Amino acid sequence: MKGLSLVAAGHATSLLFVITFVLCVGFDLAFPSHAMYQSWQKLLPGFEWITWKSVLLGLAEAYGYGWYVALVWVPLYNVSAASQSKSR
Repeated sequence: MKGLSLVAAGHATSLLFVITFVLCVGFDLAFPSHAMYQSWQKLLPGFEWITWKSVLLGLAEAYGYGWYVALVWVPLYNVSAASQSKSR
């Protein structure tokens, strides 16, 4: 059995996080009374609110977190899937 591609999963997960970050920033701008940027400030070191520098930093950190998830999750998935296919 061929496992998941780490590179494909890393880019896909990172893009998912980047898209989610962009949607959340857009949501905060559209609905400031329901803003959740305080949560981003806790999750993304150095992130403030709506400056170009801060948004670019948030995008980079969201992309990095996506790679972190992929680097941990894909090997775990591949090992689990391989052991399960051997037991069949």
